[in-house]
Amino acid sequence: MQQPTPISTHQRIATIDIIRGFALLGIFLVNIPALSAPALIYDLYSIQPAYEGMDRWVRLIYDLFVQAKFYPMFSFLFGFGFYIFLSRAELKTDQPRKLFIRRLVILLTFGLLHLVFVWYGDILHTYALIGFLLLFFYPLRPKTLLIWAASLLFLFYALLALPLLAPPSHYDSLNYIGETVGNNKVEESVRMYREAGYFELTAYRFQNEVLPVLEYFLFNIPQILALFLLGLYVGKKGIIAEPGSHRMLIRKIWGISIIIAFPLMIWLTSIELGWLDYGVHEESFSYLLMNLSGMFLASFYIFSAVLFLEKIRMNRILQSFQAAGKMALTNYLAQTSLSVIFFVGLGFYNKVSLTFGLLMVLVFFSIQLVYSHYWLKYFHFGPFEWLWRSLTYKQRQPMKRKDPPNKKTTL
Repeated sequence: MQQPTPISTHQRIATIDIIRGFALLGIFLVNIPALSAPALIYDLYSIQPAYEGMDRWVRLIYDLFVQAKFYPMFSFLFGFGFYIFLSRAELKTDQPRKLFIRRLVILLTFGLLHLVFVWYGDILHTYALIGFLLLFFYPLRPKTLLIWAASLLFLFYALLALPLLAPPSHYDSLNYIGETVGNNKVEESVRMYREAGYFELTAYRFQNEVLPVLEYFLFNIPQILALFLLGLYVGKKGIIAEPGSHRMLIRKIWGISIIIAFPLMIWLTSIELGWLDYGVHEESFSYLLMNLSGMFLASFYIFSAVLFLEKIRMNRILQSFQAAGKMALTNYLAQTSLSVIFFVGLGFYNKVSLTFGLLMVLVFFSIQLVYSHYWLKYFHFGPFEWLWRSLTYKQRQPMKRKDPPNKKTTL
């Protein structure tokens, strides 16, 4: 049996690392309101937190340009990365699927540990579990993948639209639950995060956060699997790997994406600023529009990066995200872990504004950009990437670079 060997770091597609680095910033922006306040409890009991002053405008910016825009990018990149991994593994081992399954099991372990002991918003376990389904789609033709992806997206958005069919009495019931049980649950959550010890808080989180997140898993499958398949499709077609051969198609996708996203964003703005009133269905309309626009804006972001990388002036700017993208797993876990230490450990939970959270993300991520750049001058991988890689191939991977860093290299 041929011994599996890891893919050389020189074989990576730089564009994907850059896009992943950019998506990492967006994911941090999306996560920070949930890391600093009981956002899950708000969602579970249909409570809308009130934003005033600058926070109201920051929330609008989030909904238009950030919320539901970056996890589609990450999901797309996971599907693309699956194609790269498996197609190259086929050249190096006679058991590429077994290798990928081992890789997913390790990712699932990371995700479950992160979910239970650090933060409920973990995405790693979701990607790992849905990732197993990709093995059934890998042999399919690109056209068939598109049909499956479109069908799954239609199902997902149909499910999102179902609340629009609910009678007003349904929303009266939700409002009553939110104003009674929900408000009490919010107070309980804040008290536990501020006063409970780690083990007491972990037990509380498991019952009130981890279990609801796991119960919600099935709802995530259609959209995330569809995005995985779109990434697999792009990988099979070589659209990002060989952009020069697909320039017209890339520009077409780029143009269509913004043409569809822009009016949806205007529509969403009109609702959130009170220019349009949909009564009891207003929140459901906003959520549907935010997710629909997010899908097309994510596509616009991805292919903007692909097009801009062909321009010398933009190349250096976008490359600053490349090192962070290569260390995406390490940086993602660092973002959540250090945020939990700051908000929970230092007593700032539910005490900071949305604007402060935004500024905190920009400062911390800037540090990550610099740190990642210099780390990769001395090491081949980030710490968790190294661990994941070593466990996948069942052999210790070389960590330190043998060649000395180039002192003239700048970020």
